[in-house]
Amino acid sequence: MIPKHVKNIPYGLTDYEAIVRDNCYYVDKTHFIPRIEQAARFFFLIRPRRFGKSLLLNMLDSYYDINNAERFEALFGKRWIYQNETDMRARFLVIHFNFSAVDPRPERLEPSFESHCHIQLLGFIRRYKRFFPANFEEEVMKLPVTADRLQYINKIASDLGLRIYLFIDEYDNFTNSILATIGRDAYRDATHGEGFFRYFFNVLKMMTTSSGAALERMFITGVSPVTLDDVTSGFNIGSNLTIAPQFNNLVGFSEKELRTMLDYYHSEGGLTMGVDEIVNEMKPWYDNYCFSEECLGDSMYNSDMVLYYLNWLLQTGRPPREMIDKNIRTDYGKLRHLIKVDKGLGPNFSVIREVVEKGWTTASLSDAFSVENMLVPDNFKSLLYYFGLLTIQGTEEGEAVLAIPNHTVREQMYTYLTESLADTDVFRVQPYELARLIKLMAYRGEWQPVFAYIASELEKQSRVREFIDGEAHIKGFLLAYLNMTHHYMVLPEYELAKGYADYFFQPNPRMTDMPYAYLVEVKYMKRGEPDSRIPDLKADARAQLLKYSSDEMITSTIGQAKLRLLTVVFRGWELVDMEEVE
Repeated sequence: MIPKHVKNIPYGLTDYEAIVRDNCYYVDKTHFIPRIEQAARFFFLIRPRRFGKSLLLNMLDSYYDINNAERFEALFGKRWIYQNETDMRARFLVIHFNFSAVDPRPERLEPSFESHCHIQLLGFIRRYKRFFPANFEEEVMKLPVTADRLQYINKIASDLGLRIYLFIDEYDNFTNSILATIGRDAYRDATHGEGFFRYFFNVLKMMTTSSGAALERMFITGVSPVTLDDVTSGFNIGSNLTIAPQFNNLVGFSEKELRTMLDYYHSEGGLTMGVDEIVNEMKPWYDNYCFSEECLGDSMYNSDMVLYYLNWLLQTGRPPREMIDKNIRTDYGKLRHLIKVDKGLGPNFSVIREVVEKGWTTASLSDAFSVENMLVPDNFKSLLYYFGLLTIQGTEEGEAVLAIPNHTVREQMYTYLTESLADTDVFRVQPYELARLIKLMAYRGEWQPVFAYIASELEKQSRVREFIDGEAHIKGFLLAYLNMTHHYMVLPEYELAKGYADYFFQPNPRMTDMPYAYLVEVKYMKRGEPDSRIPDLKADARAQLLKYSSDEMITSTIGQAKLRLLTVVFRGWELVDMEEVE
């Protein structure tokens, strides 16, 4: 339980003023304010969901709001910016939209958009009514739609010498929902031609290019550039600074920021675990996001997942039983629909499959593309990067090396692959049956039925066989399905470092009574190869398993569990041999 004097964890909070008022811990991002001012008047930032974008915008809102001129010390007295304020502090009338509040159902879409904007503009008018003529609210509200109201506000504010800062948070939330649940026709209706969202952005574009316009600055956030490219005919409404190195850690937590926060709670007696122990547990699940090629080695933690973990630990004295916040799973689940092509397995599935099998891919990152070009291979890979499903891990021959950042995302990628195969009637297993068998593997040491079950389903479901053609294919396929339960974290070779066994079944650390861990070496034969090759393959697997079984990376993570060494041999999609190495 958190002692009363200790700062609260702002898990789920995006209201900066509430964080200050309620004595919550805040990872100070105010040193970015001068950089943002210098970088662009119209700033566009893409980051994955639940990464701290909304809180960033709320902090900036509080800083620039002219109504907060006399509240600077109260709001920012403990922040970096208090000793380093800029000339723009408290100089703006602020308009703030958050389009996650828009209902994406076709019959409610435009009315809901207008309703949200109406409420926000009405709040704007009343918050700053002292600056405007007495009949200003009446005149604004006579106009039929938001875009027209913004034009009128901009004109009157300009005539009065006022300055406006516009924030749009989650600008593409409802358009992504349309794509995911309704389809491209409904999306085009809103974003193309005479669509209301396109008209809205056409007005913003006009306002940003008009001389003497009151709209002086704008900050837009979202999870992809697709909608902005569509509604602005080629992304010409602002500066996309998503991959700019100076903003790599604008949102999320660096390890230094994480350790500073943990040190605070440790010094206040709020932690039952050591700082290093917590970091070591969080790191493989929440870390390793890099948003700029120039910032390799300067990775970021997902802030929502860190706060989820820490809130649980401080409230209960124990880390969460589930390392993944259910809200994260829900958000990633929504994105799954965006990476499908109708009801077939198109080139996007091939990319997912490649990433599962290899752990990485390469691409030239695209910062603007329309929905029509969303599935061009480099654009689709870029989309996975923007969603946080891939991250920059290096460069190769002039392209970015994009890899799965952590266990949280790896689970989602496995889910995308298995659900895509199931949705298209290519292959499906019974989750409860597989979970039952893996439980027997974990607690009774009965491991053979797990592989036998998957092999028998491959035998029965013939459509899947065209996907099992090569060693990488069978290993990636097995990896995705073996990770469908919570008993083990099944780590592949590319995770453990080159030279380790194909799969390490690492016991779930929350299941301290699990008696068995496993190293598995999968050997592969092409269709038609003779049985005479099997003994040589098994001998090779045995030597590898015995060598790797004593590695510290393995032995330090299995606790009291007994490590068992397994060899499994496939010929094409057929299981032809399996045995335990003694």
